[in-house]
Amino acid sequence: MDTEDVRLQIYRSFVDTGRPPTLVELTAQIGLDDVRRALQQLAGARHIVLGADGEVVMAHPFSAVPLGFSAMGRRTLWWGGCAWDSFALPHLLPDEPSVLVATQCPGCARALAWDVTTMAPPAGPEVAHFLTPVSAMWDDVVTTCANQRLYCSEDCVDRWLRERSVPRGYVMDLATLWRLASGWYDGRLTHGYQRRDPADAATYLRSVGLEGPFWGL
Repeated sequence: MDTEDVRLQIYRSFVDTGRPPTLVELTAQIGLDDVRRALQQLAGARHIVLGADGEVVMAHPFSAVPLGFSAMGRRTLWWGGCAWDSFALPHLLPDEPSVLVATQCPGCARALAWDVTTMAPPAGPEVAHFLTPVSAMWDDVVTTCANQRLYCSEDCVDRWLRERSVPRGYVMDLATLWRLASGWYDGRLTHGYQRRDPADAATYLRSVGLEGPFWGL
C-alpha cells in the first residue's frame, strides 16, 4: 500500500461511514510507522489535515469534527467542513444526488437548511461569508474552515463582524457558492488525483465569477 492508497482509504471511509479511518484501522494492512509516514506526506501535500494526536481531522470536503455544518444523505451523515465543502458534497458523492445541508446563522442563531443538488443552486436570500483570504487559508486551515459560514443576510454578517471587531472578508450569494463548490473537488475520489496548481485554481475561480485580491487574482 503506497501513499495514494492511504489517501483513497481515508476518502472511501469518509464516503461510506461519514468518518475517517483511525490509525488502528489504517495499520491493519501496513505498519504504524508506514501509516504515520504516509499521513505526514499527505498532510504536507495538503490532501488531509492532521490533529495533534496524528489522527485525520479533515480531508476536504469532509471533516471528522463539527465546524458548523451537517450534511445528510440518504443513509449517511457527514460533518461539512465549511460552507464551501458542505455545498460540494453532492457533487463529489456518486450515490448522493442531493444532500440536506443544515447550519445556524452565526449572526442571529436562526436555523438554516437547504436541499443541495447537482442540478441547480438552492434558492434563498442567504449569503456566505469567507473571513480568511486565499493567501492565508492554509496558515490554520481548521480556523479558516470554521469561519466560512452561511448567514441569513448581509445584515447578519455585519452584526457578527461588529461583535468581534474583525474586518469583512468576502460575501457571496448561494448561486455563487454553489458554482464554486460544484467542480472544485472533481477527481478527488479517483486514484492519481492531483491538486490544482495556482494557474488552474485561478482559472477555475474566474470561471465561477470570483476575482479580486481576496482570491489572489
